[in-house]
Amino acid sequence: VTKFQMPADFRSLLDKQMVGPSTETLTESDFPEQSFKPKVQMPFKRVPGQNPRKVEEERRRRHYLSFDIAELLSSKGIDSNQLIPRHYDPDNIPPIEETKESVFPIYLPLKVFDNDEYDCRTPEEWMSLGLEPGSSKRKPVPGKALLPTDDVLGHEDPNNQELIYKWIDVGVLDYDKETDLYLVHKTDKKGLVRDEEGRPILNGGVTPQG
Repeated sequence: VTKFQMPADFRSLLDKQMVGPSTETLTESDFPEQSFKPKVQMPFKRVPGQNPRKVEEERRRRHYLSFDIAELLSSKGIDSNQLIPRHYDPDNIPPIEETKESVFPIYLPLKVFDNDEYDCRTPEEWMSLGLEPGSSKRKPVPGKALLPTDDVLGHEDPNNQELIYKWIDVGVLDYDKETDLYLVHKTDKKGLVRDEEGRPILNGGVTPQG
């Protein structure tokens, strides 16, 4: 009888033996897993004749991920870059031949048309998705926001005529109930929500120092 000798590079040997796709999450993410799950109005115990709750959640998750808000708006003839009101410039009014309906520029903000009666979650419920079970540190919640591509000019003058607005992947950090506004942070090229030092942004960016 001889003693079993484990190879020193045992981990590398296991990696070479991986065949086919894996269900393991290999990509790094700053978002909690439950923040991608849709809200499902179903009993937790399976009812005969119905799909299990987890199956229905996964089906809806994949269904919702197949949608793109920019493409949906474009299919209805809506230019996302024109949704944000700009400064009125009387010297650059386009001729009536170039405008199909009206020469008046867009001047009403989007919040005038906002309706949350059919939202499946309240803002507080959305933000609670960043809390993982057993953790007191709240992570960002994934979302999309209509933001200017130029961050500097966008902060200085969000209604500037030169700005270009696009739907951008963001991490929702916090919600202000008084102003009814969300605090968001653009994701980097890897889809992560990090500060200037490369650290994950937790608890809405609030640190122990303030």
